[in-house]
Amino acid sequence: MKLNYRVIILIAATIFGLIFSLPSFTQSSEGKKITLGLDLQGGLHMLLGVKTEEAVNSQIKAHASGIKHFSEHNDILIEGLSVQEGEVTFELLDSDDATAMDEYLKTLEGTVVKATEGKYSLAMTPEAVEKLKLQAVDQAIETIRNRLDQFGLAEPTVAKQGIDKILVELPGIKTPQEEQRARELISRAAKLELMAVDEDRAMRVSDMSDAEALSYGDVILQDALQPQIKHLVNEIPILDGTMLTDAQVGYDQNNRPVINFSLNAQGAQIFGDFTGKSVGKRLAIVLDGKVYSAPVINERIGGGSGQISGNYTTAEANDLAIALRSGALLAPIYMMEKRSVGPSLGADSIKASMVALIGGFALVAVFMIIYYAMAGIIANIALVVNLGLIIALMALFGATLTLPGMAGIVLTVGMAVDANVIITERIREFIRQEYSIRKAIEAGYDNAMRSILDANITTLIAAVVLYVYGTGAIKGFAITISIGILASMLTAILGTHGIYQMLEERMSKSKTPGKYFGIKG
Repeated sequence: MKLNYRVIILIAATIFGLIFSLPSFTQSSEGKKITLGLDLQGGLHMLLGVKTEEAVNSQIKAHASGIKHFSEHNDILIEGLSVQEGEVTFELLDSDDATAMDEYLKTLEGTVVKATEGKYSLAMTPEAVEKLKLQAVDQAIETIRNRLDQFGLAEPTVAKQGIDKILVELPGIKTPQEEQRARELISRAAKLELMAVDEDRAMRVSDMSDAEALSYGDVILQDALQPQIKHLVNEIPILDGTMLTDAQVGYDQNNRPVINFSLNAQGAQIFGDFTGKSVGKRLAIVLDGKVYSAPVINERIGGGSGQISGNYTTAEANDLAIALRSGALLAPIYMMEKRSVGPSLGADSIKASMVALIGGFALVAVFMIIYYAMAGIIANIALVVNLGLIIALMALFGATLTLPGMAGIVLTVGMAVDANVIITERIREFIRQEYSIRKAIEAGYDNAMRSILDANITTLIAAVVLYVYGTGAIKGFAITISIGILASMLTAILGTHGIYQMLEERMSKSKTPGKYFGIKG
């Protein structure tokens, strides 16, 4: 028996599979392991709805904020700037500024502007509204996914369902505390706004109604640390979190956690212009509709940075920084359905799947040995190596194993041995035609190759399509099938061919080919 490059590759694949699959089987603390999906290890299943109308309201306010900054930056006098019933209204006091204002309003895409004798109204077009609603859902999916990735959860599933619903599955969430923290991180709007305090009427805020405040173009907001305190701020913010570039946890002089944030160039300019004109006045830092601080502006603040302080724990400050960094939700989300999947269900699923896998493997192995003799043993060796490679590659790439994924492994057992069945049958045919063992093996592989490649490539294409367009468990199934097909190409075609070549001399001397291929000599 002589080693050849095919056998060497098979041995290398066997060692690779053994090394990288062992941590998953032993569940050791060292090495990369397969991550179990929600249906196997338990976790949290949520169906979220998106209040897309709020995204439209926020966009209208953003347009109003832009108009306010444009007019102040260019010394254009406007009056009565307000947002009511989905429209921005204001009056231009100097008709000489109409050309400049009209040119600016033309840059606001997806809006329709009406102007009559210096009185302007701006609203979003129906097409822009629908586009924004869809964008709000897509942005929520991306934002939630980014937050969960930074939170440290392995392989969370975040997928769109229908038009305005989001499916979230979080494997590994086991305690009520973990569940609560994850839910708060997901649902936090993380909407940061810098708003001017109405100094002229701030003293009367306790006796003022929301309607009266709105008549002045203001809103009443609650203090985040002391709920009994109220703040009267201008309804239209100076700037918002869309201009945020970074947020990191820091500590103040009393060693309490704070969030330091930075703004982009546009935000820094707006921030600097406002603080330069508002020395001696207060600026409210508002997060999710609550005032966290309202410091007095002592001088122009350049550089585009600020700080959010509050009664945070380190974990809360870290979660808030994650939410701010990943971006504010364009529209609030709400819980439509919540279901906790217990680990006992996962244990039952794993047990049933393992019974199916071991039972299927054993039946296939016994059949191959009985029907194909030594060729069946060789096929079984390739099958074991194939399973090891699947587990090793999934662990190496951090793939998540779900119940459909385990079904894919079971299916792969049949698919992997199928190639060996085709090859062995071709070899048997040529032996019956009185080919020499060497020629029968080579002709068997040559003739079987086209059928094997056609079957595997078409299945691989289907698996790729499932992965690209599927979600959650379907992706897990597609990944398992894809890895199984590629591994079987290595073991069933390359590896077994090498073993046959290594045993070729011994088989040629034998006068009983049935001992090797299950046929009578």
